[in-house]
Amino acid sequence: MLAALVVTVLAVALLRPSKGIESPLVGKPAPDFTLVTLDGQAFRLRDHLGGPVIVNFWASWCIPCREEAPMLGEFARDARNLTMVGVVFQDQPDAARAFVREFAVPYPGVIDRQSRTAIDYGVGGIPETFFIDANGVIQEKHNGPFTREALWASARRIGVQF
Repeated sequence: MLAALVVTVLAVALLRPSKGIESPLVGKPAPDFTLVTLDGQAFRLRDHLGGPVIVNFWASWCIPCREEAPMLGEFARDARNLTMVGVVFQDQPDAARAFVREFAVPYPGVIDRQSRTAIDYGVGGIPETFFIDANGVIQEKHNGPFTREALWASARRIGVQF
């Protein structure tokens, strides 16, 4: 009985989406990265600063990533002054391309081949999303999938306009 209770408590704690796991990067400049997009172009974060930026770490095999993909696509299409990029985490490029086609993802996906960018950002699981303000400072990190309200509220805090 005690073992079942412990397992249940741990499962709830580990599986519950959380905005609250603090990141030492919040309040600090976002680590720059240059990665190759799924269509072979270079994407350098620094080139997109000066306005709000959202960096979302995802994979095609991640069930919560698949669940939030339609909402993130709608969000990216509605935002007027935003750069959004999806960092493909421990996934095959062909599987990531199929995911992008399946969900009509409107923002670039970049391949983090050796997970160096994920390491720089302290990614422990996916999806994880970083909200970067116009000055290049990480203002918020969100762990797990979003609700629509939480996504829009976090985006507004970094100056995204709709």
